Amino acid sequence: MGKTRHSGQASTPATLQLERAGIPFRIYEYTHDADHMDSGYGVEAATRLGFDEGQVFKTLMADTGGERVIGIVPVNGHLNLKALAAAVGAKKATMADPSVAQRESGYVVGGISPFGQHTHHRTVLDEGALTYDMILVSGGKRGFDVAVSPHDLLTVLHAATAPIRKS
Repeated sequence: MGKTRHSGQASTPATLQLERAGIPFRIYEYTHDADHMDSGYGVEAATRLGFDEGQVFKTLMADTGGERVIGIVPVNGHLNLKALAAAVGAKKATMADPSVAQRESGYVVGGISPFGQHTHHRTVLDEGALTYDMILVSGGKRGFDVAVSPHDLLTVLHAATAPIRKS
């Protein structure tokens, strides 16, 4: 796939982490439309970029009571908090407060990337990602996604896989 960067494209902490790790990635940009957010940020990305919604993933932060963890699921599904808690050995999980997610990730909601976060969190990728050669995740801002191999994502983030998606 190789890294694709066009002149004028700014680096983000996410792309910098991928570059430092030597991970091939491709950048996809689109014009984010704040007026049409009823369907969610990830669905907007899939639609505007022409990808299947199962191949575009959203990054969500949850709180297990003892730590915050990251769950990465396709945009056409929801995070199964009970399954995420089980995947990290916790009794339960709740969605993290958006202000906490923004502070600890360093990104705005709707542009949270699993890469380059301010605070490292245990990360779980939905196992359905492994059916694709590459998946898209936020590159660190709204309208800016990166395509990476799910296996590379697991390696860079020291992440686990589990069935954490619910329809």
